[in-house]
Amino acid sequence: MTDTAKADTLDLTLLLITHNEARHIERAIANVRPIAREVVVVDSFSTDDTVERARAAGARVLQNPFVSHARQFNWGLDNAGITTGWVMRLDADEVLEPELIAELRATLPALPADVVGLNIDRKHIFMGRWIRHGGRFPLRLLRIWRLGHGRVEDRWMDEHVVISGGRTLTLKGRFADWNLNDLTFFTDKHNKYATREAIERLNAKFGLFARPHEEAPADLPRQAQIKRWVKQTIYNRLPFWLGPLAYVLFRLTVQLGFLDGYQGVIYHVLQGFWYRFLVGAKTVEFERELAGCPDNAARLARLAQLTGLPLAAAGQA
Repeated sequence: MTDTAKADTLDLTLLLITHNEARHIERAIANVRPIAREVVVVDSFSTDDTVERARAAGARVLQNPFVSHARQFNWGLDNAGITTGWVMRLDADEVLEPELIAELRATLPALPADVVGLNIDRKHIFMGRWIRHGGRFPLRLLRIWRLGHGRVEDRWMDEHVVISGGRTLTLKGRFADWNLNDLTFFTDKHNKYATREAIERLNAKFGLFARPHEEAPADLPRQAQIKRWVKQTIYNRLPFWLGPLAYVLFRLTVQLGFLDGYQGVIYHVLQGFWYRFLVGAKTVEFERELAGCPDNAARLARLAQLTGLPLAAAGQA
């Protein structure tokens, strides 16, 4: 980036975590180049040419072994040497809309010092269609914060950015989750997510991981607080087959998911039923395997064997 172009950017660093994102990485970097002073990619040793493409597009690339999304992102915060006043978290398949870019240009430099975080509404694009219904829009996420005022929750799944030391605002502009891969990629990714979410459900039951500094629910965005409360106090207590069935019917009818066309029906059934059913089924399977374990150390060792995840090594402290 030339000195002239850098002078036109905001006091903002984009932090991306990647693994085999060659299809998206150049789009992601080009999208934020007009506003981000620096783009830092934390890559978990991709086997495609993600790293080469990222560097060619002007990003600074670090590499670190992957444990979880939360751990990888927080490692980037601690080791990237970020010097800007603001940090933005995006996935490689997410893009800012032009209206949001213009809003950030007008808003970010003028924010008062007590504003330390910015919420943004996310759209989901699936098979080329914006999924407007079924409770999928708006998904309000905290994605921009002042350096030193935000961390990602140390969770295996469903992690959020939490802030401290100030208040948050919600922007009017939007960004989009727009993955260009096919349904095979989608189902493979959600199969892996289901394993991680099943681990979180088992942790809620057995207390597998010590989390002395886990953020209080009040530190999360309100939408995330409500969703997590419903999941933990109602949904997770239903029979594993009933919750997904009730949820997808609710999304398709009460939340009007049927209006999203055939793409929406595919998405809502896969994400709202198949994925939720898979989480429940894996939880049942894992719990059966843990039945003979005398303590949490044995449970963690067995889960690590079953899932291939570095559960004991992660420490979760």
